[in-house]
Amino acid sequence: MAQESTARKLTEFEPVAVGKAARFGGGEPPAPPVRPNRPIAANAWLAVVMFLGAEVMFFAGLIGAYLVFRVNAVHWPPPFQPRLPVGVTGVNTIILIASAFTMWRALKAARVSDRIGLVRYLAITAALGTAFLFIQGYEWAQLLRFGLTVSSSVYGGLFYTLIGFHALHVFGGLTWLLVVLLQARQGSYTGRQHVGVQTCNMYWMFVVALWPVLYGLVYLY
Repeated sequence: MAQESTARKLTEFEPVAVGKAARFGGGEPPAPPVRPNRPIAANAWLAVVMFLGAEVMFFAGLIGAYLVFRVNAVHWPPPFQPRLPVGVTGVNTIILIASAFTMWRALKAARVSDRIGLVRYLAITAALGTAFLFIQGYEWAQLLRFGLTVSSSVYGGLFYTLIGFHALHVFGGLTWLLVVLLQARQGSYTGRQHVGVQTCNMYWMFVVALWPVLYGLVYLY
């Protein structure tokens, strides 16, 4: 009787066991679907952050070299070297800082899908950046005419290296800004998709924030 009872139990559970094996491959049921991982930030945003980190180290090295010569110099600027135009460059500093405000307004407009405001503030930012470069170019032309060149002294070499690299970065940022402006006019950015504006804003803010440091160090110190 015991054998018949055991056989009957096996017979009763056999279809269930076969069904499980056929359905789940003989193992446990599959886990519930996992929600896909979403990136914390866009790859372009992370790339710009890494690039700006390298730029900070680059300018830190240049500023360190400038301070070494500045602290050890008996007379600074050296005798018979033209003085830098503090007033004109101060006005130029205000222009560049104003461009940071308009760039922030452009990003704010992009976040709410305000295409007209985005285009307007990007254009104003580009105009201010262009004005900054033109004033810097005029300043350099005057200094070269008065005899301050890269080879005239260590003072001249450090000046053109520090300020020149910054001007080069402003030119690069202005080129990037014009590309973003063209894309904004074509309606490429929305409230959800505006990484291009965000990354351009990050770079431009870095360029603007760096300039008062260089102005105070090179022109006023």
